[in-house]
Amino acid sequence: MLRPHPAVLRRLVEEYEALSATTEAGRATAEVSARVRDLAYTLCVSTGTRDVRHALDTAHQWLGTAPAPVRETVSLPTERRMAVTEPA
Repeated sequence: MLRPHPAVLRRLVEEYEALSATTEAGRATAEVSARVRDLAYTLCVSTGTRDVRHALDTAHQWLGTAPAPVRETVSLPTERRMAVTEPA
């Protein structure tokens, strides 16, 4: 079975858990509730499960064995501009 990239799976889990907490607290709009359902479906498909609780368990297990995310720092060269002077 193909597995989603750990960064993608991590983002799905984090977003689902954050939004489902809002839903459980009764503060969710219809849009948030729909997003939670979409995330639950995507997590199930991504993990090959049929229940979001199993999907989360599987995702956490996979993420526990995945390499730690690497944060890359991009270093851009310093731009140097030469002053242009007009002849007097």
